[in-house]
Amino acid sequence: MIIFSAPTTVFDIDGTLCFDGRTIDPRILSALDACERAGHELVFASARPIRDLLPVLEGAFPSATLIGGNGSLVSVGGRVRMRAAFKPKDLAELLDEAGRFRAGYLADGPWDYAYTGPEDHPILTRVDQSRVARRVQLTELSAVVKLLVVSATDLFALAASCRARGIAVNHHVDEAIIDFAPGTTDKYEALASLGITRYNAFGNDINDLTLLRHAHHAVRVGPHPALAPVAAVTVAPDPESVAAEILRLAAAPTA
Repeated sequence: MIIFSAPTTVFDIDGTLCFDGRTIDPRILSALDACERAGHELVFASARPIRDLLPVLEGAFPSATLIGGNGSLVSVGGRVRMRAAFKPKDLAELLDEAGRFRAGYLADGPWDYAYTGPEDHPILTRVDQSRVARRVQLTELSAVVKLLVVSATDLFALAASCRARGIAVNHHVDEAIIDFAPGTTDKYEALASLGITRYNAFGNDINDLTLLRHAHHAVRVGPHPALAPVAAVTVAPDPESVAAEILRLAAAPTA
């Protein structure tokens, strides 16, 4: 079957292109290069802040647009801009709930971060790998663009309580973390704000749902059941399979 692809292709990072939390396999990097040479504009959209996206890409694709913090941050032409942050009242409400469940969390500002979780939590291996930011107290952040709960007495009850209060919640059950974003911010909303409405997308998790739902051609990486109804194609979560699907898209005519 011939796929007529869109000229912009959007990629989630963790679990889609990156499988060890730190690097992208050379086979995928080569396929991404072929996709760009075929005329696709590349966009990388992640739950990570821009600060933590850059070391994974290792300087590759410098002209690509970056979306970080599940849509709260964007980088176009190398300039990082904050799109959304928690309002003081909403943040106070979220922190009250986090305190009720003794939650440890990673709070990201536009560049620096605060962390109160366990010091041996694996999330810390993904934070500020290039050592370009500061770990500070929450009150020292100029704004909070994302809050990631990494431990709590009851993650499910915390997620449910925050949903009931109208807070945007992405509960990653398999990783035992909860991702909170300001307002209705998500990857698709950030993409649309940049004027990108026709695109292909690759994603693997619940925070990619709206991104894949609105894509011209949506590729699910791995078996997440919530993405099945919106995906045109599903590929195995390994470098060889992902690279092959990127190359297939690169070779397809655009429409």
